[in-house]
Amino acid sequence: MNDFDKKLKDVTGGFLTADRIETIQVNVGLVCNQRCRHCHVQAGPKRTELMGWPTMERIVALARKVRPKLVDITGGAPELNPNLKRFVTALRKDGQNVQVRTNLTILLEPGMEDMIRFYKDVGVKLVASLPCYEKREVDSVRGDGVFDRSIKALKLLNMAGFGKEKGLVLDLVFNPEEDFLPPETAELEKEYKQIMTRDFGISFNNVFTITNMPVGRFLSWLKTQDKDDEYMKLLKGSFNPATVGGLMCRSQIDIGYDGSVYDCDFNLGLDMMVGHGTPTDIKNFDPAKHAKRRIVTTDHCFGCTAGHGSSCGGALEK
Repeated sequence: MNDFDKKLKDVTGGFLTADRIETIQVNVGLVCNQRCRHCHVQAGPKRTELMGWPTMERIVALARKVRPKLVDITGGAPELNPNLKRFVTALRKDGQNVQVRTNLTILLEPGMEDMIRFYKDVGVKLVASLPCYEKREVDSVRGDGVFDRSIKALKLLNMAGFGKEKGLVLDLVFNPEEDFLPPETAELEKEYKQIMTRDFGISFNNVFTITNMPVGRFLSWLKTQDKDDEYMKLLKGSFNPATVGGLMCRSQIDIGYDGSVYDCDFNLGLDMMVGHGTPTDIKNFDPAKHAKRRIVTTDHCFGCTAGHGSSCGGALEK
C-alpha cells in the first residue's frame, strides 16, 4: 500500500471507493494556447492530443444512460478541439447540464470570435481560470500578458451576460502561485469580488479554490526549487479526515481524450487509468462497476485531503 492508502485505512478502516457517478468529466485534449507552470496535464501549444468525434459520441450515449448531474468539459483549452461545439450541442440537446472550463485568453484568439455567443446560446456554465486578482502573480504562472487578456475576456463575458444574468453562470478558479495551501474560500471570494468590481468592473458568481497537485509541471517546478519533499510533507501533515467523504473521485469519472477512463483528471495527468478490474476504455464502460469501483491512489491524493480539501468544484470543507 502507498502512504495514502495506509492513512485511509487507519482513518476509515478500508480503501477509497466510489459510490455513485454524479459527474462525468471529459478531457477533450491537451492542446492549449498557454503553457502554465502549474498545469497537471502539461498542456500547451505543442501538444497534439485531441478527442475525436467517435469518442464524443460514445460519451453522449454514456451520459444518456447514466444521467449525471453534470458533464464537466476540460483540457487543455477545450475550445481548440474542432468538435467542441458539436459535442456540447449534442449534450445540451439531450438535456445534460454542461460546464466548460476555459482559460479565458483562448476566447480572444483568431477564430474564436463567436465562442462566447455560442456558450450563451447553448446554455452552458463557465468555469474560468484566474489564479489570482493581481497581474504579477497571474503572469508569473501563466505567461506575460495573460492577466490583461484575461480581464479583457471577462469583460466580454460580462457584456454577454455571464456572471450577471440568471442562468449564465461564470465562476473563477484560484490556485496558489507556489507551494502553499489555498486560503479559506469565503474570505478569498470576498476579496476577489471587492477587487474585481472596484478595479475592473467585473462581475462573477463564485470563486473555487484548488490545491496545486504535485503532478505534471507543478511537480517539475517543485523539483527545480528543491521543494518537492517539503511540499509533500505539507500535504501529508495537513490531512483532514473530514474531507474523505466528499472526495470528487467518489462521485465522478474522468474520460481522457482517447477514451481511456480515469478516477480523476490528476490521475489522467499521471496516465493512471482506473484499476482493480474496472474496465479502462469507454467502449467497455459499465455504469454499475464504475460507480462502485475501488479508486487508484498515490501520494498526490493527499492534495485533495489537505486543509479544507480540494476538488474540481473547489474546497470540500466549507
